[in-house]
Amino acid sequence: MAKKTIIPTKTPMSEQPPAERIKNYDEVPYGYTPEQAIAEAKRCLQCKRPFCIEGCPVEIDVPGFLQLIAEGEFQGAINLIRETNALPAVTGRVCPQEEQCEAVCALCKRFESVAIGRLERFVADWEAAQGPLPVPELPPPTGKKVAVVGSGPAGITVAADLARMGHSVTVFEALHEPGGVLVYGIPEFRLPKAIVRRDIDYVCRMGVELVTDFVVGNTATLDELLEDFDAIFLGTGAGLPWFLNVPGENLNGVYSANEYLTRVNLMKAYLFPEYDTPIALGRRVATIGGGNVAMDSARTALRLGAEESLIVYRRSREEMPGRDEEIHHAEEEGIQFHLLTSPVAFHGDGKGQVKEIECLKNELGEPDASGRRRPVPVPDSNFRIPADIVIVAIGQSPNPLIPKTTSDLQTGRRGTVVVDEDTMKTSKRSVFAGGDVATGGATVILAMGQGRIAAKAIDEYLRTGEW
Repeated sequence: MAKKTIIPTKTPMSEQPPAERIKNYDEVPYGYTPEQAIAEAKRCLQCKRPFCIEGCPVEIDVPGFLQLIAEGEFQGAINLIRETNALPAVTGRVCPQEEQCEAVCALCKRFESVAIGRLERFVADWEAAQGPLPVPELPPPTGKKVAVVGSGPAGITVAADLARMGHSVTVFEALHEPGGVLVYGIPEFRLPKAIVRRDIDYVCRMGVELVTDFVVGNTATLDELLEDFDAIFLGTGAGLPWFLNVPGENLNGVYSANEYLTRVNLMKAYLFPEYDTPIALGRRVATIGGGNVAMDSARTALRLGAEESLIVYRRSREEMPGRDEEIHHAEEEGIQFHLLTSPVAFHGDGKGQVKEIECLKNELGEPDASGRRRPVPVPDSNFRIPADIVIVAIGQSPNPLIPKTTSDLQTGRRGTVVVDEDTMKTSKRSVFAGGDVATGGATVILAMGQGRIAAKAIDEYLRTGEW
């Protein structure tokens, strides 16, 4: 048998040129053609022990769907993915595959990994082009009712899995549109909202009821929901932004990334006045932070017309928590990076508008609890960066509304809901939780993985009654 010839690098995926894309909100990568997808899938070695499955939080049969793509069986490939993933077009775009399934690909020992994420995106988009997504055959109803609080990645995953098990599911969403962070946090140019709506519509056509403008903890408490439902899953995310707590942070023009991105993505401020949500436009916009949210904010500022968009980050390029692809795209688009720099104050123009950021230079010390080298301020290194808009993107915590209205729901540091990681059970009987509300700000795919764990545990609880 002839030895397989391995192509050492991933099949390239074409993109909008940087000079063009900073003027629009269209998606940056164009995706694979069928020929490119087949060629890339054929790079898979079909390992006897597929570490890529172990590296996937939702345990997609990666070699299985890659083999089907290699054979041109695109429908079979997407059917296989959907057995464990209700949002393949989403995860194919925003999942950090380079740290998960692709990181443990056997090809990585000598070459570039298989482009698993790009191929997942390809078959999901191919499926959408064929027409409405077919709904799987569902089992007879169990008669059990589950309330899912939050329609982000964790909540939608739980809802889809429980519907497949025959349970009646109602999803309660506080905002006027479903999708959670997928619609309010991630920009259109990285995740088109039509894709999110398509996948959520697929879940609803499985019998899941969706109720919007329903704020649990206000419209109804958990205890009130438990009068009508047999179990509850909390997937409310992490919508409470962190701030620096430095002088001048209350000046006009200083936004949290949560507000900035919600105004633009969910409320369509980039289409003002067609949509009636205004947003302050700056000539020189500075974003504080180094994660994906910071990259999203800085890149959005460019598309809103900023002449200059800056990233101010306290560590070096190597320590940035953002995805390599997102940082690379930001660099291509001309974002300026001020590294090893910590803001210590904001200064105004005398009329209440931010004008400058006062900063200190840092050096890197020993690694801290995150495993990254700790930034150590350099004494007397103060300097100022002009900025008329500042976006603070340094992290977020869960909203405290539900814990404040639920006395027996245990919370931990930074307000996260305490869960048993094997079952996602909370301290309150019949209540489960997962995603950012349990972990703090994390990734879409991690939230989905916890949603799958919770769905299995909820099903067992509903069938046995054992807590």
